[in-house]
Amino acid sequence: MPKFNWEARSRTGSTQKGVMEAASSALVESQLKKYGFTNISVKEEGRGLSMELKFSGFGKKVETKDLVVFTRQFATMIDSGLPLVQCLDILSSQQENKTFKEVLVKVKETVEGGSTFADALSKHPKVFDNLYVNLVAAGEIGGILDTILNRLAAYIEKAMKLKKQIKGAMVYPTTIMSIAVIVVGVILIFVIPTFAKMFADFGGELPAPTKFVIALSNFIVKYIILIIGLIFAVVMAVKKYYATPKGRKVIDALALKAPIAGPLIRKVSVAKFTRTLGTMISSGVPIMDGLEIVAKTAGNKIVEEAIFRVRQAISEGKTMAEPLQECGIFPPMVVQMISVGEATGAMDAMLTKIADFYDDEVDEAVGAMTAMMEPLLMVFLGTTVGGLVVAMYLPIFKLAGAVGG
Repeated sequence: MPKFNWEARSRTGSTQKGVMEAASSALVESQLKKYGFTNISVKEEGRGLSMELKFSGFGKKVETKDLVVFTRQFATMIDSGLPLVQCLDILSSQQENKTFKEVLVKVKETVEGGSTFADALSKHPKVFDNLYVNLVAAGEIGGILDTILNRLAAYIEKAMKLKKQIKGAMVYPTTIMSIAVIVVGVILIFVIPTFAKMFADFGGELPAPTKFVIALSNFIVKYIILIIGLIFAVVMAVKKYYATPKGRKVIDALALKAPIAGPLIRKVSVAKFTRTLGTMISSGVPIMDGLEIVAKTAGNKIVEEAIFRVRQAISEGKTMAEPLQECGIFPPMVVQMISVGEATGAMDAMLTKIADFYDDEVDEAVGAMTAMMEPLLMVFLGTTVGGLVVAMYLPIFKLAGAVGG
Protein backbone atom coordinates (compact mmCIF):
# COMPACT_ATOMS: atom_id res chain seq x y z
CA MET A 1 0.00 0.00 0.00
CA PRO A 2 1.46 3.41 -0.96
CA LYS A 3 2.50 6.00 1.61
CA PHE A 4 1.34 9.61 1.49
CA ASN A 5 2.97 12.68 3.02
CA TRP A 6 0.30 15.04 4.31
CA GLU A 7 0.25 18.58 5.66
CA ALA A 8 -2.83 20.23 7.16
CA ARG A 9 -4.09 22.81 9.63
CA SER A 10 -5.49 21.53 12.92
CA ARG A 11 -8.49 22.89 14.84
CA THR A 12 -6.13 24.99 16.98
CA GLY A 13 -4.69 26.65 13.86
CA SER A 14 -1.26 24.98 13.98
CA THR A 15 0.24 23.24 10.92
CA GLN A 16 0.66 19.48 11.27
CA LYS A 17 2.60 17.04 9.06
CA GLY A 18 2.72 13.28 8.83
CA VAL A 19 2.80 10.09 6.76
CA MET A 20 -0.18 7.78 6.23
CA GLU A 21 -0.63 4.51 4.35
CA ALA A 22 -3.80 4.34 2.22
CA ALA A 23 -5.12 3.09 -1.10
CA SER A 24 -5.38 6.63 -2.49
CA SER A 25 -4.76 10.28 -1.64
CA ALA A 26 -8.53 10.86 -1.49
CA LEU A 27 -8.86 8.36 1.36
CA VAL A 28 -6.06 10.12 3.26
CA GLU A 29 -7.82 13.44 2.80
CA SER A 30 -11.15 11.95 3.90
CA GLN A 31 -9.57 10.47 7.03
CA LEU A 32 -7.90 13.77 7.96
CA LYS A 33 -11.19 15.65 7.53
CA LYS A 34 -12.78 13.28 10.06
CA TYR A 35 -10.12 14.36 12.55
CA GLY A 36 -11.03 18.02 11.96
CA PHE A 37 -8.10 19.02 9.75
CA THR A 38 -8.44 21.72 7.07
CA ASN A 39 -6.26 23.12 4.23
CA ILE A 40 -5.10 19.58 3.51
CA SER A 41 -2.23 18.86 1.09
CA VAL A 42 -1.46 15.23 0.22
CA LYS A 43 1.43 13.89 -1.93
CA GLU A 44 2.39 10.31 -2.59
CA GLU A 45 5.99 9.52 -1.62
CA GLY A 46 8.28 9.36 -4.66
CA ARG A 47 5.73 10.88 -7.02
CA GLY A 48 5.62 14.52 -6.00
CA LEU A 49 8.54 15.60 -8.18
CA SER A 50 7.36 13.78 -11.29
CA MET A 51 3.87 15.26 -11.00
CA GLU A 52 5.26 18.77 -10.50
CA LEU A 53 7.54 18.39 -13.51
CA LYS A 54 4.68 17.28 -15.70
CA PHE A 55 2.55 20.25 -14.78
CA SER A 56 5.50 22.60 -15.17
CA GLY A 57 5.75 21.81 -18.84
CA PHE A 58 7.91 18.65 -18.88
CA GLY A 59 4.91 16.39 -19.44
CA LYS A 60 2.35 16.39 -22.22
CA LYS A 61 -0.04 19.32 -22.02
CA VAL A 62 -3.79 18.79 -21.74
CA GLU A 63 -5.07 20.23 -25.01
CA THR A 64 -8.42 21.97 -25.41
CA LYS A 65 -9.47 19.24 -27.84
CA ASP A 66 -8.90 16.60 -25.13
CA LEU A 67 -11.10 18.58 -22.75
CA VAL A 68 -13.91 18.93 -25.34
CA VAL A 69 -13.93 15.19 -26.13
CA PHE A 70 -13.93 14.30 -22.42
CA THR A 71 -16.79 16.71 -21.70
CA ARG A 72 -18.92 15.41 -24.61
CA GLN A 73 -18.36 11.77 -23.67
CA PHE A 74 -18.96 12.45 -19.99
CA ALA A 75 -22.27 14.19 -20.77
CA THR A 76 -23.42 11.24 -22.89
CA MET A 77 -22.58 8.74 -20.13
CA ILE A 78 -24.31 10.77 -17.41
CA ASP A 79 -27.37 11.15 -19.65
CA SER A 80 -27.38 7.34 -20.08
CA GLY A 81 -27.65 6.87 -16.32
CA LEU A 82 -24.12 5.65 -15.53
CA PRO A 83 -22.80 6.50 -12.04
CA LEU A 84 -20.33 9.38 -11.82
CA VAL A 85 -17.40 7.29 -10.56
CA GLN A 86 -17.93 4.65 -13.26
CA CYS A 87 -17.93 7.36 -15.96
CA LEU A 88 -14.63 8.74 -14.65
CA ASP A 89 -13.16 5.24 -14.48
CA ILE A 90 -14.09 4.46 -18.10
CA LEU A 91 -12.92 7.80 -19.46
CA SER A 92 -9.62 7.75 -17.56
CA SER A 93 -8.84 4.20 -18.73
CA GLN A 94 -9.33 5.12 -22.42
CA GLN A 95 -7.52 8.48 -22.22
CA GLU A 96 -4.37 8.53 -24.39
CA ASN A 97 -2.95 11.76 -22.92
CA LYS A 98 -1.04 10.49 -19.86
CA THR A 99 -1.15 13.81 -18.03
CA PHE A 100 -4.91 14.09 -18.47
CA LYS A 101 -5.31 10.42 -17.50
CA GLU A 102 -3.52 11.01 -14.18
CA VAL A 103 -5.73 14.05 -13.52
CA LEU A 104 -8.92 12.04 -14.18
CA VAL A 105 -7.73 9.21 -11.91
CA LYS A 106 -7.13 11.72 -9.11
CA VAL A 107 -10.55 13.32 -9.72
CA LYS A 108 -12.15 9.87 -9.46
CA GLU A 109 -10.29 9.12 -6.22
CA THR A 110 -11.36 12.46 -4.74
CA VAL A 111 -15.01 11.80 -5.63
CA GLU A 112 -14.75 8.32 -4.09
CA GLY A 113 -13.45 10.01 -0.93
CA GLY A 114 -16.74 11.89 -0.56
CA SER A 115 -16.11 15.18 -2.39
CA THR A 116 -18.44 16.63 -4.98
CA PHE A 117 -17.44 16.45 -8.64
CA ALA A 118 -16.93 20.23 -8.77
CA ASP A 119 -14.66 20.19 -5.69
CA ALA A 120 -12.63 17.36 -7.22
CA LEU A 121 -12.19 19.34 -10.46
CA SER A 122 -11.20 22.50 -8.58
CA LYS A 123 -8.05 20.73 -7.31
CA HIS A 124 -6.71 20.80 -10.88
CA PRO A 125 -7.01 24.47 -11.97
CA LYS A 126 -4.50 24.06 -14.82
CA VAL A 127 -6.93 21.68 -16.54
CA PHE A 128 -10.35 22.80 -15.26
CA ASP A 129 -10.66 26.59 -14.89
CA ASN A 130 -13.09 28.55 -12.68
CA LEU A 131 -15.70 28.69 -15.43
CA TYR A 132 -15.69 24.90 -15.84
CA VAL A 133 -15.83 24.25 -12.08
CA ASN A 134 -18.63 26.77 -11.43
CA LEU A 135 -20.80 25.43 -14.24
CA VAL A 136 -20.32 21.85 -13.04
CA ALA A 137 -21.23 22.95 -9.51
CA ALA A 138 -24.42 24.58 -10.86
CA GLY A 139 -25.22 21.40 -12.79
CA GLU A 140 -24.77 19.22 -9.70
CA ILE A 141 -26.98 21.47 -7.57
CA GLY A 142 -29.70 21.69 -10.25
CA GLY A 143 -29.55 18.00 -11.21
CA ILE A 144 -28.82 18.85 -14.85
CA LEU A 145 -25.14 17.88 -15.05
CA ASP A 146 -25.51 16.28 -18.50
CA THR A 147 -27.10 19.45 -19.93
CA ILE A 148 -24.44 21.66 -18.37
CA LEU A 149 -21.63 19.47 -19.73
CA ASN A 150 -23.08 19.69 -23.24
CA ARG A 151 -23.24 23.48 -22.93
CA LEU A 152 -19.68 23.51 -21.65
CA ALA A 153 -18.45 21.44 -24.59
CA ALA A 154 -20.23 23.75 -27.06
CA TYR A 155 -18.76 26.81 -25.30
CA ILE A 156 -15.20 25.41 -25.32
CA GLU A 157 -15.52 24.53 -29.02
CA LYS A 158 -16.66 28.07 -29.84
CA ALA A 159 -13.85 29.58 -27.75
CA MET A 160 -11.31 27.28 -29.43
CA LYS A 161 -12.58 28.32 -32.88
CA LEU A 162 -12.29 32.00 -31.94
CA LYS A 163 -8.73 31.48 -30.71
CA LYS A 164 -7.76 29.66 -33.91
CA GLN A 165 -9.15 32.54 -35.99
CA ILE A 166 -6.93 35.04 -34.19
CA LYS A 167 -3.87 32.81 -34.43
CA GLY A 168 -4.60 32.17 -38.11
CA ALA A 169 -4.79 35.89 -38.78
CA MET A 170 -1.34 36.38 -37.26
CA VAL A 171 0.39 33.54 -39.14
CA TYR A 172 0.69 35.31 -42.51
CA PRO A 173 2.05 38.70 -41.32
CA THR A 174 4.39 37.00 -38.83
CA THR A 175 5.75 34.71 -41.55
CA ILE A 176 6.28 37.58 -44.02
CA MET A 177 7.96 39.79 -41.42
CA SER A 178 10.22 36.92 -40.31
CA ILE A 179 11.25 36.25 -43.90
CA ALA A 180 11.89 39.97 -44.45
CA VAL A 181 14.10 40.22 -41.35
CA ILE A 182 16.07 37.09 -42.31
CA VAL A 183 16.56 38.17 -45.95
CA VAL A 184 17.58 41.74 -45.04
CA GLY A 185 19.88 40.44 -42.29
CA VAL A 186 21.64 38.01 -44.67
CA ILE A 187 22.06 40.75 -47.30
CA LEU A 188 23.44 43.29 -44.82
CA ILE A 189 25.75 40.90 -42.96
CA PHE A 190 27.06 38.67 -45.77
CA VAL A 191 26.33 40.22 -49.19
CA ILE A 192 26.94 43.97 -48.70
CA PRO A 193 30.50 43.58 -47.25
CA THR A 194 31.50 41.70 -50.44
CA PHE A 195 30.19 44.52 -52.62
CA ALA A 196 31.81 47.14 -50.35
CA LYS A 197 35.23 45.48 -50.76
CA MET A 198 34.76 45.36 -54.54
CA PHE A 199 33.80 49.05 -54.68
CA ALA A 200 36.81 49.97 -52.54
CA ASP A 201 39.08 48.22 -55.04
CA PHE A 202 37.49 50.17 -57.92
CA GLY A 203 37.87 53.49 -56.14
CA GLY A 204 35.86 56.55 -57.04
CA GLU A 205 32.91 58.34 -55.43
CA LEU A 206 29.92 56.14 -54.48
CA PRO A 207 26.28 57.25 -54.77
CA ALA A 208 24.61 58.41 -51.54
CA PRO A 209 22.23 55.38 -51.28
CA THR A 210 25.18 53.01 -51.63
CA LYS A 211 27.15 54.84 -48.94
CA PHE A 212 24.17 54.65 -46.58
CA VAL A 213 23.67 50.89 -47.13
CA ILE A 214 27.40 50.17 -46.65
CA ALA A 215 27.48 52.27 -43.47
CA LEU A 216 24.41 50.44 -42.17
CA SER A 217 26.00 47.07 -43.01
CA ASN A 218 29.26 48.01 -41.24
CA PHE A 219 27.34 49.15 -38.16
CA ILE A 220 25.29 45.92 -37.94
CA VAL A 221 28.33 43.67 -38.51
CA LYS A 222 30.31 45.56 -35.85
CA TYR A 223 27.57 45.68 -33.21
CA ILE A 224 25.53 42.55 -34.06
CA ILE A 225 25.92 41.06 -30.55
CA LEU A 226 24.99 44.37 -28.93
CA ILE A 227 21.93 44.76 -31.19
CA ILE A 228 20.68 41.24 -30.41
CA GLY A 229 21.24 41.84 -26.68
CA LEU A 230 19.41 45.17 -26.88
CA ILE A 231 16.42 43.61 -28.67
CA PHE A 232 16.30 40.82 -26.07
CA ALA A 233 16.52 43.38 -23.23
CA VAL A 234 13.69 45.47 -24.71
CA VAL A 235 11.47 42.39 -25.10
CA MET A 236 12.15 41.30 -21.51
CA ALA A 237 11.56 44.85 -20.23
CA VAL A 238 8.20 45.05 -22.02
CA LYS A 239 7.22 41.63 -20.61
CA LYS A 240 8.23 42.68 -17.12
CA TYR A 241 6.33 45.97 -17.47
CA TYR A 242 3.26 44.12 -18.77
CA ALA A 243 3.40 41.86 -15.70
CA THR A 244 2.72 44.92 -13.48
CA PRO A 245 -0.89 46.17 -13.05
CA LYS A 246 -0.03 49.61 -14.44
CA GLY A 247 1.93 48.18 -17.39
CA ARG A 248 -0.81 45.76 -18.33
CA LYS A 249 -3.40 48.54 -18.20
CA VAL A 250 -1.30 50.85 -20.42
CA ILE A 251 -0.44 48.20 -23.02
CA ASP A 252 -3.98 46.76 -23.14
CA ALA A 253 -5.38 50.29 -23.60
CA LEU A 254 -2.96 50.87 -26.51
CA ALA A 255 -3.98 47.52 -28.01
CA LEU A 256 -7.65 48.56 -28.03
CA LYS A 257 -6.72 51.84 -29.78
CA ALA A 258 -4.38 50.26 -32.36
CA PRO A 259 -5.39 51.19 -35.96
CA ILE A 260 -5.78 47.69 -37.40
CA ALA A 261 -5.77 45.29 -34.45
CA GLY A 262 -7.83 47.48 -32.08
CA PRO A 263 -11.30 46.94 -33.65
CA LEU A 264 -10.60 43.21 -33.93
CA ILE A 265 -9.58 42.97 -30.25
CA ARG A 266 -12.75 44.84 -29.27
CA LYS A 267 -14.95 42.45 -31.27
CA VAL A 268 -13.19 39.41 -29.80
CA SER A 269 -13.71 40.83 -26.28
CA VAL A 270 -17.43 41.39 -26.91
CA ALA A 271 -17.85 37.88 -28.34
CA LYS A 272 -16.00 36.29 -25.42
CA PHE A 273 -17.87 38.33 -22.79
CA THR A 274 -21.35 37.60 -24.16
CA ARG A 275 -20.64 33.91 -24.90
CA THR A 276 -19.19 33.22 -21.44
CA LEU A 277 -21.80 35.16 -19.47
CA GLY A 278 -24.66 33.75 -21.54
CA THR A 279 -23.46 30.18 -20.93
CA MET A 280 -23.15 30.79 -17.18
CA ILE A 281 -26.56 32.48 -16.78
CA SER A 282 -28.35 29.77 -18.79
CA SER A 283 -26.66 27.17 -16.58
CA GLY A 284 -27.99 28.71 -13.37
CA VAL A 285 -24.86 30.52 -12.16
CA PRO A 286 -25.79 33.77 -10.32
CA ILE A 287 -25.07 36.84 -12.43
CA MET A 288 -22.72 38.36 -9.83
CA ASP A 289 -20.59 35.20 -9.74
CA GLY A 290 -20.75 34.99 -13.53
CA LEU A 291 -19.54 38.57 -14.00
CA GLU A 292 -16.63 38.00 -11.60
CA ILE A 293 -15.46 34.93 -13.53
CA VAL A 294 -15.99 36.63 -16.90
CA ALA A 295 -13.95 39.65 -15.76
CA LYS A 296 -11.04 37.50 -14.59
CA THR A 297 -10.95 35.62 -17.91
CA ALA A 298 -11.40 38.72 -20.13
CA GLY A 299 -7.76 38.75 -21.27
CA ASN A 300 -7.64 42.56 -21.38
CA LYS A 301 -7.21 44.75 -18.29
CA ILE A 302 -9.40 47.56 -19.62
CA VAL A 303 -12.25 45.16 -20.42
CA GLU A 304 -11.74 43.44 -17.05
CA GLU A 305 -12.08 46.71 -15.13
CA ALA A 306 -15.15 47.66 -17.17
CA ILE A 307 -16.85 44.34 -16.29
CA PHE A 308 -16.01 44.79 -12.61
CA ARG A 309 -17.59 48.28 -12.74
CA VAL A 310 -20.70 46.68 -14.26
CA ARG A 311 -20.74 44.15 -11.42
CA GLN A 312 -20.39 46.91 -8.82
CA ALA A 313 -23.22 48.89 -10.43
CA ILE A 314 -25.53 45.85 -10.42
CA SER A 315 -24.78 45.28 -6.72
CA GLU A 316 -25.97 48.88 -6.15
CA GLY A 317 -29.29 48.15 -7.85
CA LYS A 318 -28.61 49.39 -11.37
CA THR A 319 -29.29 47.47 -14.59
CA MET A 320 -26.46 45.93 -16.60
CA ALA A 321 -27.06 48.14 -19.66
CA GLU A 322 -26.36 51.46 -17.88
CA PRO A 323 -22.76 50.79 -16.74
CA LEU A 324 -22.00 48.94 -19.99
CA GLN A 325 -22.88 52.08 -21.93
CA GLU A 326 -20.83 54.29 -19.62
CA CYS A 327 -17.63 52.25 -19.95
CA GLY A 328 -17.42 53.03 -23.70
CA ILE A 329 -16.04 49.62 -24.73
CA PHE A 330 -19.20 47.84 -25.79
CA PRO A 331 -20.93 49.07 -28.99
CA PRO A 332 -24.40 50.72 -28.68
CA MET A 333 -26.07 47.76 -30.43
CA VAL A 334 -24.74 45.36 -27.76
CA VAL A 335 -25.91 47.65 -24.94
CA GLN A 336 -29.39 47.98 -26.47
CA MET A 337 -29.77 44.22 -27.01
CA ILE A 338 -28.70 43.52 -23.42
CA SER A 339 -31.20 46.13 -22.23
CA VAL A 340 -33.95 44.32 -24.17
CA GLY A 341 -32.78 41.01 -22.68
CA GLU A 342 -33.03 42.42 -19.16
CA ALA A 343 -36.51 43.83 -19.83
CA THR A 344 -37.86 40.59 -21.31
CA GLY A 345 -36.11 38.22 -18.88
CA ALA A 346 -34.29 36.46 -21.73
CA MET A 347 -30.78 37.67 -20.95
CA ASP A 348 -29.07 34.32 -21.68
CA ALA A 349 -30.71 33.97 -25.11
CA MET A 350 -29.91 37.58 -25.99
CA LEU A 351 -26.27 37.19 -24.96
CA THR A 352 -25.98 34.05 -27.09
CA LYS A 353 -27.40 35.92 -30.12
CA ILE A 354 -24.90 38.73 -29.62
CA ALA A 355 -22.05 36.21 -29.33
CA ASP A 356 -23.13 34.46 -32.57
CA PHE A 357 -23.30 37.81 -34.36
CA TYR A 358 -19.85 38.88 -33.15
CA ASP A 359 -18.34 35.51 -34.04
CA ASP A 360 -19.35 36.29 -37.63
CA GLU A 361 -18.01 39.84 -37.20
CA VAL A 362 -14.65 38.44 -36.08
CA ASP A 363 -14.63 36.16 -39.16
CA GLU A 364 -15.15 39.15 -41.44
CA ALA A 365 -12.66 41.33 -39.55
CA VAL A 366 -9.97 38.65 -39.75
CA GLY A 367 -10.58 38.21 -43.48
CA ALA A 368 -10.51 41.97 -44.09
CA MET A 369 -7.36 42.44 -42.02
CA THR A 370 -5.56 39.64 -43.83
CA ALA A 371 -6.65 40.98 -47.24
CA MET A 372 -5.45 44.48 -46.31
CA MET A 373 -2.13 43.37 -44.82
CA GLU A 374 -1.13 41.14 -47.75
CA PRO A 375 -0.38 43.97 -50.23
CA LEU A 376 1.11 46.19 -47.49
CA LEU A 377 3.53 43.48 -46.40
CA MET A 378 4.48 42.63 -49.98
CA VAL A 379 5.14 46.31 -50.72
CA PHE A 380 7.25 46.56 -47.54
CA LEU A 381 9.24 43.42 -48.39
CA GLY A 382 9.70 44.46 -52.04
CA THR A 383 10.70 48.02 -51.16
CA THR A 384 13.19 46.95 -48.47
CA VAL A 385 14.93 44.18 -50.40
CA GLY A 386 14.62 45.98 -53.75
CA GLY A 387 16.03 49.19 -52.26
CA LEU A 388 19.09 47.34 -50.95
CA VAL A 389 19.69 45.64 -54.29
CA VAL A 390 19.31 48.87 -56.30
CA ALA A 391 21.61 50.75 -53.90
CA MET A 392 24.36 48.18 -54.42
CA TYR A 393 23.97 48.08 -58.20
CA LEU A 394 24.02 51.88 -58.70
CA PRO A 395 27.85 52.05 -58.73
CA ILE A 396 27.93 49.18 -61.25
CA PHE A 397 25.50 51.03 -63.52
CA LYS A 398 27.61 54.18 -63.12
CA LEU A 399 30.78 52.29 -63.96
CA ALA A 400 29.15 50.62 -66.98
CA GLY A 401 28.01 54.04 -68.21
CA ALA A 402 31.50 55.46 -67.84
CA VAL A 403 33.02 52.53 -69.74
CA GLY A 404 30.38 52.79 -72.47
CA GLY A 405 30.99 56.53 -72.78
